[in-house]
Amino acid sequence: MDRMPHIWCAGCGIGTTVNCFARALLNSKVNLDKVAVVSGIGCAGRVAGYVRVDSFHTTHGRAIPFATGLKLANPTLQVVVYSGDGDLFAIGGNHFIHAAHRNIDLKVICVNNMIYAMTGGQVAPTTPAGATATTAPYGAFEPSMNLVSLAEAAGATYVARWTAFHVTQLSRSMEEVFKKKGFCFIEVLSPCPTLYQRRNKMGEGLDTMKYYKEVSRIRHGAPTAECGLSKTGPILVGKFVDRERPDFLELLRCQMVSSLGERFLEPPGYAALLRQV
Repeated sequence: MDRMPHIWCAGCGIGTTVNCFARALLNSKVNLDKVAVVSGIGCAGRVAGYVRVDSFHTTHGRAIPFATGLKLANPTLQVVVYSGDGDLFAIGGNHFIHAAHRNIDLKVICVNNMIYAMTGGQVAPTTPAGATATTAPYGAFEPSMNLVSLAEAAGATYVARWTAFHVTQLSRSMEEVFKKKGFCFIEVLSPCPTLYQRRNKMGEGLDTMKYYKEVSRIRHGAPTAECGLSKTGPILVGKFVDRERPDFLELLRCQMVSSLGERFLEPPGYAALLRQV
């Protein structure tokens, strides 16, 4: 309780996303004993310590491979990866692509504040062109990475984007992914008033919330290729992808049944048989 309501900077949107996540857990009535939260390094990595479920704070960029091992070892778990844009898409980008491609049954929530916030405000893959950062004092010149487009192209079964202003929609999306099979991805745009907003003269956290309200456009099903972000908006939000395809364990099960026959389905089950092969 000494770290309540939370340890994040005033005006940061991460605490708001955690509130949405807690509401989604309660409203979806999932068994909390069967939920595990995995996070990486960065501001959003602290989320793992704020929920009373099994949680793991992993090394930088390695939240998804850790979560993959957890899911494959215990398929009954609801495994949530909760981390930031730098952790998931810079050092961890390769892991994201292959987990989505394999359709590992993970729920990935990315808090995107468009900067490396915990380490001093360096340019991140998501920093919009023209925005300033400690490593780009004259403005970032690289194009910003379109996370929802990458997630769809890699094979995610569910892709959505909301902001820290859209609390009702965000909580509802989180509830939906608990009921969805396969690799699910939610991007949450969050203010970083201490570094990104201050350096780019965008005001405080409340100013950013007003900005999100003004420039956001809800377009469910919008082509993700059109959902890139810029420094000045507009911001397309909504549920862009919701599709079905076999997840990794289902494909593995079909392969092993075809190779080993029906004995694969009998005790001691697939884990013991995999050890034999």
